[in-house]
Amino acid sequence: MDTFEDKKGTGALRPMREADLELVRAWRNAPEVASKMYTRHHISASEHKAWWVRTRDSEEQQYFLYEKDDVPLGVVSVTQIDKVNANCFWAFYASPSAPRGTGSRMEFLALEHVFGRLGLHKLSCEVLAFNKPVIRLHRKFGFQEEGVFRAHHKMDDDYVDIVRLGLLAWEWAGKREEFATMFNKT
Repeated sequence: MDTFEDKKGTGALRPMREADLELVRAWRNAPEVASKMYTRHHISASEHKAWWVRTRDSEEQQYFLYEKDDVPLGVVSVTQIDKVNANCFWAFYASPSAPRGTGSRMEFLALEHVFGRLGLHKLSCEVLAFNKPVIRLHRKFGFQEEGVFRAHHKMDDDYVDIVRLGLLAWEWAGKREEFATMFNKT
């Protein structure tokens, strides 16, 4: 798995390395990040290391660090890669100190990776329903809502909905130039 970067300054996705684990764990444990995840507990170093050992060599998962101007700013995951049906899931989170626009740049590069480099047909994601900014971001990139899993995920003493979104390769092809042009201006 090689580094994937946009030559016009959007940034780069590079494969996550063991040396990145403490930085990634610190971001993931930040309250503003953890509050929007399926699992919100504090992740210990040993738990994070065990996850990495299970994950790093999987052919069904890819984890990237997003960097802009050689500064690490976020994590992108591509999971449940199904080469037979040409689909997968993705997720991302930014460093709590990442500048505005980081999520859009990560999303653009993730879509370029999934539909360009991997050549997949469909990309899906799930978002906790209260995370409206991320749902809006995905829709901006062309994702369509495919369903709501009502009261599906327990958070503290309540249940929250999960919004499933999907994007097909031909839908991304129709929106790609708009985003490529936008990022070329910055």
